[in-house]
Amino acid sequence: MIGFCPLASGSKGNCLYIGTEKTKLLIDAGIGIKVLEERLRLIGVNLHQIDAVIITHEHTDHIKGLERLTCKGQIPVFVNSDTACAITSYVKKTPRFKIFSTGEYFSFGDIEILPFSIPHDAADPVGFTIHLEGLKVGICADLGFVSTSIIQVLKECDYLYVEANHQPSMVYASARPAIYKQRVLGRQGHLSNEECSSLIEQIFHPNLKQIYLAHLSSECNHPDKALETVQKKLRFLQADTKVCIAFQEHCSQPVLF
Repeated sequence: MIGFCPLASGSKGNCLYIGTEKTKLLIDAGIGIKVLEERLRLIGVNLHQIDAVIITHEHTDHIKGLERLTCKGQIPVFVNSDTACAITSYVKKTPRFKIFSTGEYFSFGDIEILPFSIPHDAADPVGFTIHLEGLKVGICADLGFVSTSIIQVLKECDYLYVEANHQPSMVYASARPAIYKQRVLGRQGHLSNEECSSLIEQIFHPNLKQIYLAHLSSECNHPDKALETVQKKLRFLQADTKVCIAFQEHCSQPVLF
């Protein structure tokens, strides 16, 4: 498949596919190998076709399938040095790391990638802009707030995968412990629906084709609420950009380039 597809998105596991005819990548590996294989099959990709994995950060929902995926040591794993160090404490066998520097472009095959810093409670978490087939795809989830540097790097994206984790009123009303609420709502936690829509407003341009709303909380958000909030903003902008949910339990609708 030449395109982009969220395979899983949420606190139970995150994994995205992006690829060209020559190069096929996974972004994060937070789901089991059997589930990964099945979801790739549904978009016409064989697991053995995957050329590399790129990791945003070391939290379990982003790496729990990494060890089995790379157990034979053949698939390179692109990470920054702090994230690599953090991952080694979770796995028995160290993957074949390829170290990138946050804030600097690197290339793999015919794909160019820019990792950029995001505020989250991990060692050195990053988002990515990915350049392929003459397009720019922005990947930005697991962040507590939107900095001006994030706004700058996400401008001119053709496709955007962005966090809409929670509705604050639902967080406050939930039975979750106070420490959880503080983390989610804090500056190293997760973006709310309104914060997501504000980010979109600041980077919107007429060629923004599609937005995936990512990492929705199953308890403190609802897909309809996230969509309503973002679609309201897009109507204000007089935009016809497509908006859809990046699902946890099944593949999202893929984008074909």
